[in-house]
Amino acid sequence: MVALKCLHVCCRWKLFQKYSITGSDDAFGRSRDGLLWCKDFGHHVNGEFSMASVQANLLIEDLSQIESGSLSLSDSGPFGSFVGVYDGHGGQEAAQYIANHLFGHIKRLTAEQQSMSLDVLRNAIHDTETGFLSLVSEQWLLNPRLASAGSCCLVGIVCDGTIYVASLGDSRAVLGRLVRATGEVLPLQLSAEHNVSIESVRQEVRSSHSDDPEIVVQKHNVWRVKGLIQISRSIGDAFLKKAEFNRKPLMPRFRLRDTFSKPILSSEPSISVQKVHPDDKFIIFASDGLWEQLSNQDAVNFIQNHPRKLTIFKLVQFLFLGELREGFCSLNSIEGSNKIQLLAELWQGIARRLAMAAMQKAAKKREMRTSDLMRISLEVRRHFHDDITVIVLFLDSSLVGEISSSKGPTVSLRAGSMTQLPANSLAPLMDR
Repeated sequence: MVALKCLHVCCRWKLFQKYSITGSDDAFGRSRDGLLWCKDFGHHVNGEFSMASVQANLLIEDLSQIESGSLSLSDSGPFGSFVGVYDGHGGQEAAQYIANHLFGHIKRLTAEQQSMSLDVLRNAIHDTETGFLSLVSEQWLLNPRLASAGSCCLVGIVCDGTIYVASLGDSRAVLGRLVRATGEVLPLQLSAEHNVSIESVRQEVRSSHSDDPEIVVQKHNVWRVKGLIQISRSIGDAFLKKAEFNRKPLMPRFRLRDTFSKPILSSEPSISVQKVHPDDKFIIFASDGLWEQLSNQDAVNFIQNHPRKLTIFKLVQFLFLGELREGFCSLNSIEGSNKIQLLAELWQGIARRLAMAAMQKAAKKREMRTSDLMRISLEVRRHFHDDITVIVLFLDSSLVGEISSSKGPTVSLRAGSMTQLPANSLAPLMDR
């Protein structure tokens, strides 16, 4: 009898290993195709988090980071959580610069003001933009391509029971708020989008450049600023902000025919500030690679309807008993290997599973299997989907309301960079 039980346990474990993408020793996720970066589970000052990034471009241009602990250079705080999603274009340089400098500016300015505020966030973004444009100027003759590098920038800070969100470009932050009467979770978009595919954004750009009838034009059925770029606000893109970079030695395909006297793109962020509500459950921070595939409601429903993680206790319970209890009972009606496959997916973090849901949607649009999509080489994969970056920040009401002098766990992680990764960064966890 004991031998038979051990055999059943071993069989379930073998199947679980077959379907699972297991974590490495440092608990970072592992990718089947080498194109996934993830931190499945972690703790921040205000709760738990999960993050993932999927590469589609030949060089991944999405970078992201999460910082938890002191938001100031001072040891006395304030303490909170910082999230950044930087969707680069024209190269990774602008996104990398933001990842290296923005949080440092926030800590410096918070120390000067002795508190977190909307002005701290706005000024930190301004200082980051100024620093990158200065770098472009310094390297103009040696590396003129840097003038065409830019990045969307989405930043979220949770501190003292307040949520601050700043955005430039078309990445998006969506809050999931529970409706107690129905048990539903409603999506509340916290960020503004600056993409000229949106009529109101086109009107805004035209109003700011009323003397230029070609400020926004359609090219290949896509609205673009000056026929070049879809977003109207960014960090970087010096060639569209300063006329001095709209000339040789910049590559001809970036140079405009006519000069300009004021910036074509803006570096002014849209910022929202709101108090955390007791029914606020989580915030999804993601690049447009996710939102091109999933609606706000799709994303919050996915998180609400899927357990955020399968604990070791639950896994052991299943291996020895062949069933699950306390919140997972509905899985017991699923038969055999299908149940084990589902459990293996639950072993992965919710951000990784959300990114994979977007991949499945992209594959479905092309009437193909997700596994086939994941085998497509990077040279052509971008035609099916963009880089996808997801960070899910869960909000624990018992922690969010605490005074910011409470330090909580210290976290400093980055995902997406291909070169010069700090030791605490997330990296591709499969041999290339």
